Amino acid sequence: MKFPEYRPRRVRRNENLRRMVRENALSVNDLVYPVFAAAGEGLKRPVESMPGVYNLSVDLLADEVGRAVECRIPAVLVFGIPETKDAVGSGAYDDEGIVQQAVREIKGKFPELLVITDVCLCEYTDHGHCGVIEDGCVQNDPTLELLAKTALSHVRAGADMVAPSDMMDGRVAAIRAALDREGYRDIPIMAYSAKYASAFYGPFREAAGSAPRFGDRRAYQMDPSNALEAVREVAMDIQEGADIVMVKPALAYMDIIRLIRENFDHPLAAYNVSGEYAMVKAAAQKGWIEERRVVMEALTGMKRAGADIIITYHALDAARWIGEGY
Repeated sequence: MKFPEYRPRRVRRNENLRRMVRENALSVNDLVYPVFAAAGEGLKRPVESMPGVYNLSVDLLADEVGRAVECRIPAVLVFGIPETKDAVGSGAYDDEGIVQQAVREIKGKFPELLVITDVCLCEYTDHGHCGVIEDGCVQNDPTLELLAKTALSHVRAGADMVAPSDMMDGRVAAIRAALDREGYRDIPIMAYSAKYASAFYGPFREAAGSAPRFGDRRAYQMDPSNALEAVREVAMDIQEGADIVMVKPALAYMDIIRLIRENFDHPLAAYNVSGEYAMVKAAAQKGWIEERRVVMEALTGMKRAGADIIITYHALDAARWIGEGY
C-alpha cells in the first residue's frame, strides 16, 4: 500500500468513522476497583499521595463500593489495614479480620458484585514483608501455609475470588490444594504472576502501611530488567492452577503484557498501580495534563497490549467517562 492509492486519513475524517474502525474499545466490564478496608468506625482517612482514595472503615466501605455498583463495575479488589500487626501476620487469616469483615459487609449488601481479596501478609506483619522471617530473610515454604489459611478464611467469609500477591514460589498450588480440600473447587485464583520489584508501589505502601521495616522485596519480587522470567512465572502459576494471571505494574510493563498475551491464552489482568495513578493525579492538579484524556489513553493502551482485566484506582472516573462516550 502506498500513497496516493492508499490514504489512511480517509477513515479518520470524523468521529463516526473513527469509531467504526477502532481496533480496541475500553469497557466498564474490563475494570476492577481496588478499595482499602481499615479498622475502626466512621473512618474516612485520605491517602495523601493518592487524591480521591481513602482508607475506609467497614461501616463506610459499602457506600464506596456502592458507587462502583452504580457504575456497573463488575468487581472490587479488597485490601485490609488491621488495627494491630505481628511477626506472622495473624490478622490476615483471622476469621474476624478486617478483610473478612469487609467481605461479609459487601456481599451482604451487594450479593451480585464480584468480590476479590488480596492474599498477602505484608499489610499484617510488623516487619512489612510478605512472609515469615527467619534470620532476617523471608522464608518461602513456611509462608505458604499461612497464605493458604488466609485464602481459606477469605473464601469462608464470602470472597468470590482470591488474588495472591506475595510472589512466594508455589503459593498458587498451596492455595488451590487448600481450597479444593475444603470443597471450594469453584473459587478462582487470580495470581499476581509477573509482579515486579517496582518503585511505582510507593503510594500503596502509604495507604496500606506496608513498607518493609528493613531491606526490600527484591529477593522475591521480579527484577524490572527481566522479561523472559515473566513467561516462566506465568507458566508456573498456570500449571499450579491459576485461573487468571496478572502483570504488575502496567504502564512501564506493556511489553510484558504483550509478551504474556502472545504466549498464553489465559485471562490476563494488568494492575494500573498506585504510583501510576498518583503521577496522573499530581500532573492534572497542576494543570499540566488533561486528566480524562490521559487516563483513558493509558487504560486503552493496557487493553491494546493484551489485558482482559484492568485493576485501576481510576475505575470510577473511567466508568463514568466510558458512559459519556469519552
